[in-house]
Amino acid sequence: QVQLVESGGGLVQAGGSLRLSCAASGRTFTRYPMGWFRQAPGKEREFVAGISWSGGNTYYADSMKGRFTISRDNAKNTVYLQMNSLKPEDTAVYYCAAAGGGLLTDAAYGYDYWGQGTQVTVSS
Repeated sequence: QVQLVESGGGLVQAGGSLRLSCAASGRTFTRYPMGWFRQAPGKEREFVAGISWSGGNTYYADSMKGRFTISRDNAKNTVYLQMNSLKPEDTAVYYCAAAGGGLLTDAAYGYDYWGQGTQVTVSS
């Protein structure tokens, strides 16, 4: 079992940056690929980025490439999402998730554990 708690969201102007953190509890954290997803009002949840258990492999949605960076610190049981050059369309609730099946994927159904989400609002 893994519990996930996101933090770091907030209000930022377009072009600004935020770093989200996801703190995990549970001894098995290091076994799992991790992902970040987001959901804007009236829209479906979408994949943002994913990272393998070791941190050696990362995977991004096309619209985030070059702007967002996912990383993890297994010693701290934490996953990060550095977001730069933010746009108003990045406004959403951001969720971290753990893939209990061990497969790095962009599909939400591949993730078994989810945090409660953190709001990111980008003003124009």
